[in-house]
Amino acid sequence: MSIATPPATAPVGFPFTAIEGQPLLQRALLLAAVDPLLGGVLVEGPRGTAKSTSARALAALLPAGRFVNLPLGATEEQLVGSLDLEAALQRSAVQFRPGLLARAHGGILYVDEVNLLADGLVDLLLDVSASGINRVERDGVSHQHEARITLIGTMNPEEGQLRPQLLDRFGLFVRLENVPNAQVRKAIVRTRMAFDADPQAFASRHAAAQTALALRVAQARDRLATVEWPEAVHDEVAQRCQDAGVEGVRADLVMLRAAGTNSPPTALAPAPDAGPADQNPAGDWGAMPASQAVPLQAVKALRPFQPKKA
Repeated sequence: MSIATPPATAPVGFPFTAIEGQPLLQRALLLAAVDPLLGGVLVEGPRGTAKSTSARALAALLPAGRFVNLPLGATEEQLVGSLDLEAALQRSAVQFRPGLLARAHGGILYVDEVNLLADGLVDLLLDVSASGINRVERDGVSHQHEARITLIGTMNPEEGQLRPQLLDRFGLFVRLENVPNAQVRKAIVRTRMAFDADPQAFASRHAAAQTALALRVAQARDRLATVEWPEAVHDEVAQRCQDAGVEGVRADLVMLRAAGTNSPPTALAPAPDAGPADQNPAGDWGAMPASQAVPLQAVKALRPFQPKKA
């Protein structure tokens, strides 16, 4: 007698609207979701404070829905892309094999323990974060593509500090504290148990709230181009940054862009039929969405190799 293997089902991610006890983190992530030009979010805090869970959950609210994890051990080729050697050897075709930046375009590029990221990868992220374009000039490949990403990095300050150059690229910074009191801790534990017991049912109870919040994010994105600031607001922002002794004008731009997102809500209401144990969990759990397929792209021909004269 043979036993049929049941079909695999996609893992269910934790709903963003069900996160409890981290209103500042939720606000910062929603601001970055509305306007990726803010420069992303850097989250500092101890383990088990919903850092990675919140980042994964945010991806479900974005139009592209992409969440791409950048491992600390990734190579530069894996990040920016490279020549497709198989196509070059088998068909003499010059094709670009997209990297993690191409997969994350329009979505989230997540770096856990970003303060431990290799310097070479940090330099590449600096270039892409500033321009929104990934340019590849290596291995005979000359190619570029858009890479508008929402960069989210998490770190534990006890494990080392972040390079100032990369720290400057994060528009928003959130410092998380441990669980504030016993009531919040109890709510977190009960919600975690409810999610683990039946993820599908848990997600269904929050589906309406998730849909409503995703719609609000989309509407806020559409309104960004129509936001105009009176002269008084520009004067106030400039004076605040001048008084703080801020270098450059990046802080001015971040303040105005953050305000222009129309302030997404920090207090997120639970689904109407959610019980006490299902309201706003925190913690470091949840499932990562499946990776997004990116087609190969034609690039410029290889530059001819000029041998050295004997």
